[in-house]
Amino acid sequence: MKNYFKDKLIVSIEQAVAAPYCTAKLADAGARVIKVERKEGDFARYYDDFVKGDSTYFVWLNRGKESLVANIKNNEDVKLLKKIISKADVFVQNLGPGVLKKVGLDSSTLRKKYHSLITCDISGFGETGPYSKLKAYDLLVQAETALCSLTGTPDAPGRVGVSVCDIACGMNAYSLILEALIKKEFSGKGSAIKISLFESLSEWMNVPFLQYFYTKSAPKRVGLSHPSIVPYGAFLTKDNKNILFSIQNEREWRAFSKEIIKVSKISESKYKTPSLRLINKESLNSLITREFSKLSSNILIKKFKKLKIAFGLLNSIKDFSNHPQLKKSYVTKKNKKFVFVPPVTIENKKSFGKIPELGEHSLKIRKEFKTQ
Repeated sequence: MKNYFKDKLIVSIEQAVAAPYCTAKLADAGARVIKVERKEGDFARYYDDFVKGDSTYFVWLNRGKESLVANIKNNEDVKLLKKIISKADVFVQNLGPGVLKKVGLDSSTLRKKYHSLITCDISGFGETGPYSKLKAYDLLVQAETALCSLTGTPDAPGRVGVSVCDIACGMNAYSLILEALIKKEFSGKGSAIKISLFESLSEWMNVPFLQYFYTKSAPKRVGLSHPSIVPYGAFLTKDNKNILFSIQNEREWRAFSKEIIKVSKISESKYKTPSLRLINKESLNSLITREFSKLSSNILIKKFKKLKIAFGLLNSIKDFSNHPQLKKSYVTKKNKKFVFVPPVTIENKKSFGKIPELGEHSLKIRKEFKTQ
């Protein structure tokens, strides 16, 4: 496939998850990505050592990039970074608010000088407002946006088990940068993108927000069931497998009620409509629990397939890692080769750039962009 991004230069002073997620996708698209790290390196390099001694997060998010070690407190390094950015199409950063302004590397200063530059500033809560100076990590933002209040069991809140705030923000940053690149192709002008973890996840919270705003009633935590659709949830089979399924329309309900749980004539009226099924949720779920306990998972799966009812098994990570639909690919780092789950790409991309060692490309980049 032709690389339409081969002439695009992305410079990113980045760490952790959100910005690296965005720039990994730009690297996958074929852009040159220079990742600027402090001498200690992106701290995501050291979150854990589960992947043959390397960090799960760093292996996931830094393929295809060049690593440049630079110190923004060193005048010569600042000059070098300004020289590199002057040649760049996109500048991304997710340092603390105001850090880069002290050395003239903030997006406002850079865009006054380089009118075609696209800048993307990623923060926790935005650059203005009472929370703008606070540090922000994924779980903290899950809590602040009320996502935790919707996640978990009726007894206790919980966190979503992956970094959804960071991922949402990185996805938004990537899509907005692509929009800005299209705009630049036609106008020659750059764009200033400012995005936060908080606003990225806030947009995802529209359904509970709208429900509360117009009814003053918030959704309750319901574990593995649904707050308004019944039946929708996980039920244990005779062979101790949890099957999660959903009834979305009346055709499915009629088939399910007659052929799987065999609702009696006397009880039919209790569950005749979606509203009645919601009102009588407890008795209906008890009936399903009882009937599922008599059937093995393979029998129920056959029935769901025959009746065209959506279902899924409540898999463990071990089950997921062996899932027949799961695509796997490889990334490398020096002499190491890692299996990973590849991103969705155009034309099902098969190969991905290698993961850089800390400062692996420093000498090459310094020579290429020497300031004297």
